[in-house]
Amino acid sequence: MRATLLYQAGDIRVEDVSDPKLQQPTDAVVRIVAGCVCGSDLWPYKSAPLTDTPRHMGHEFIGVVEETGTEVTTVRSGDLVVVPFTYSDGTCENCRRGLTTSCRHGGAWGVGGLDGGQGEAARIPWADGTLVKLPVGEDSELLPDLLTLSDVLCTGYHAARTAGVQAGDTVTVIGDGAVGLSAVISAKLLGAERIILMGRHTQRTDLGREFGATDVVAGRGQDGVEAVRELTGGFGTDQVLECVGLKDALLQAAGVVRDGGVISRVGAPQYPEVPFGFPEFLRNITLTGGVAPARAYIDELMPHILNGDIHPGRVFDRTVPLDQVAEGYRLMNDREALKVLVRP
Repeated sequence: MRATLLYQAGDIRVEDVSDPKLQQPTDAVVRIVAGCVCGSDLWPYKSAPLTDTPRHMGHEFIGVVEETGTEVTTVRSGDLVVVPFTYSDGTCENCRRGLTTSCRHGGAWGVGGLDGGQGEAARIPWADGTLVKLPVGEDSELLPDLLTLSDVLCTGYHAARTAGVQAGDTVTVIGDGAVGLSAVISAKLLGAERIILMGRHTQRTDLGREFGATDVVAGRGQDGVEAVRELTGGFGTDQVLECVGLKDALLQAAGVVRDGGVISRVGAPQYPEVPFGFPEFLRNITLTGGVAPARAYIDELMPHILNGDIHPGRVFDRTVPLDQVAEGYRLMNDREALKVLVRP
């Protein structure tokens, strides 16, 4: 089969690799019908050293089950399924608590000999705990929306949920990327009355307004902080959803959250330590968030997509065939695309 491989920073290739095969009775093999490039894929794309053992790329995908192991009971051949960005057994103590990204037997796609999601097929460990059957066919117009359940929508939702967003709250979302826009959708779903989106790309922030943002602040640093403070009578907002992962974004979050408020960070942190100290301690700021347990949210979020409440698939503004996935990476890295959908 064909799959996307990363040899070093900027060197993405689509090459022939071995077809996936069942290795355990709990496995399934899925033929991929839609994948995408994630913002977190860009970090190794920018920095990975040269290697003779290239990394299989991609961790967000939808596919059709082609084969299952003898112990798989929840899906069968022919089912269309969404694949969360980590696999999990669904039965360990962490999975039972809803923390599927901390599954004692789980892991990530594209490492340890596993296939990635930017290819033609993948072996799925712990299929019963990982895969979620979709009630549509592979030709459904809802496929882009449902693909967001693999990662980006659930990550935005994790930010809003862990921050405790509820009806009537005023929320700031930092970042106008796909995760930030998903956080806007999620804050609105949970009842936020006012959603301030901090971002500088007009096309993206316009989409954020359509998703539910009530205000847009383009300023960064102290200028951005002062703008949010002015919008909120000098107090700041109840919650801040930090969807970037850079130190400056986290410091900005501390500047716009009100005393006693909550910052939830879901952008993969690109800093060695949290830059908070005594001033934040004195303000009783709560810091939460982390990696989103997508599998735990899919069943909760899917009905909102199926009944048309939300259309998160609009974050995909480019589609490329698998053989052109390197161009998809370039488009996202150069900010010419918000999020790229990949069709094998």
